[in-house]
Amino acid sequence: MGKEWSCYWRAADRPIEVMRARFDRHVYHRHSHEAYSFGVTEHGAQSFSCRGAGHTSAAGMVMAFNPDDPHDGRSAEEPGFTYRIIHIGPRLVADVLADATERPSALPLFSVPVLEDPVLGAALRRLSFTLVEDAGRLAQDEALTAAVLAMARRGTVSPPRLAPVSAPVERARELLHAEYARNIGADELAAVAGCSRHALHRGFLVKYGMAASDYQRQVRLRAARHLLERGRPPGEVAAEVGFADQPHLTRWFGRYYGITPAAYRSSTVITGR
Repeated sequence: MGKEWSCYWRAADRPIEVMRARFDRHVYHRHSHEAYSFGVTEHGAQSFSCRGAGHTSAAGMVMAFNPDDPHDGRSAEEPGFTYRIIHIGPRLVADVLADATERPSALPLFSVPVLEDPVLGAALRRLSFTLVEDAGRLAQDEALTAAVLAMARRGTVSPPRLAPVSAPVERARELLHAEYARNIGADELAAVAGCSRHALHRGFLVKYGMAASDYQRQVRLRAARHLLERGRPPGEVAAEVGFADQPHLTRWFGRYYGITPAAYRSSTVITGR
């Protein structure tokens, strides 16, 4: 049997928690959560009972527990399973749906506790990544909306209808340029643009071809290039342009430009003589 482990993260200012774990012998006693709980099995399979029946979540499958949904859990096979689960408070789910849908009513109820849906799994993994990697408030807000809407539209008894989108996002774009290093969230950008968070997100995709968080990161990376050209150390540059630390800057700089910040800083200058 492999070594069991678990890691847990909690958001500081809103009801979101993330756990990633590997279990083989561990057995969950029957329990429930106050929050909505959305899990993705990454390796192996886990079995559990919920709503009067037994279920199995194999690799790639999604678990969806409503608040106060009693369930247990255990490994379904050797050599155990690895999974991640995200707990989101009901009020936060309601807030996301109120922002993005037409005439939201009661909180959603997920009809079955396990689903085979790659789209849902990808949305939940992205939300987990933005939270655990501290990707910034704007990226977290976008990932939260995408995950909640994906679950509500694909897994609930009565899928909500998305509100129409028509948003002038230029003022939000100007704010991202003016204060790119600040940890701006979707609420603030939406207020500047005079629209909902969902409309802001869709508006950026339509007008600029990318999400607002991607646009913000691009502005930060362009600023980083200018500072590196002046010989500034990558560690100082990361902090100045708004990245969490130098590794975050290095990872994204490489993804965008195919070179590390240090290599870019020391690159040969062509004089043209």
